[in-house]
Amino acid sequence: MVSAMDDVFRALADPTRRSLLDELFTEDGQSLSALEQRLPMTRFGVMKHLKVLEEAGLITTKKRGREKLHFLNPVPIRLVHDRWVSKYAEPWAAGLSRLKTDMEDRTMEKVFEIYIKTTPERLWHAITDSELRAKYSFGVGVQSDWAPGSSYEAVHPQSPTPISAGENLEVDPPRRLVQSFNALWGEDVESEGTSTVTWAIEPVGDSCRLVVTHSDLREGANDQLFGGWPMILSGLKTLLETGEELTTPGSLRYKEAGLTA
Repeated sequence: MVSAMDDVFRALADPTRRSLLDELFTEDGQSLSALEQRLPMTRFGVMKHLKVLEEAGLITTKKRGREKLHFLNPVPIRLVHDRWVSKYAEPWAAGLSRLKTDMEDRTMEKVFEIYIKTTPERLWHAITDSELRAKYSFGVGVQSDWAPGSSYEAVHPQSPTPISAGENLEVDPPRRLVQSFNALWGEDVESEGTSTVTWAIEPVGDSCRLVVTHSDLREGANDQLFGGWPMILSGLKTLLETGEELTTPGSLRYKEAGLTA
């Protein structure tokens, strides 16, 4: 953990790399060519800086056709915040440092990456077990038989209706889970319609790389749909690695609203 945080701090120390993050903060999912045009340096120089950011986990990449697109990954920044900022600041301070989430495409996707010291089987169990899910997802569990094509509901013991619901489009334990997603906790998010959430688990030595991709979001979608992912994944990592629950601004807000178990 210390080494990973050191990598993040070193990556953020360079102003050019911070500029690249700012560009992805403004418009996520950019190609190397697009980023190269925005900075006064050679293509090779941009590639070197992107490599450092990727090794620190601050960006992640996805292939789309022949292009390699770069996405801002806010999870390491969330972890730094939880370790070095939250214990010194008021809970509302996290709201002032949230990353911008709007993009200019007609549809958009958000990609979140985290490394967890666990096995694929334990990670899959934590994702699909309702009791464990509630421990890191603001008290919200999930109910499903996890068969391909089956339905699921995200539920809270103090809510008379589901928090969200959808269909299990792909179920491949313990590697990949693809779900349609419909937010149901308020009229402002219900109107956003159906998006897609993909959980991809890749074993790396004695750890796992977990990539959560929230896609099929409309341009300018309400950031309530995806803004909580860094806190949820930070809580999942803490639970599996330490057995403890992580207090986040999200869990505090739910507690204040009377929505925690």
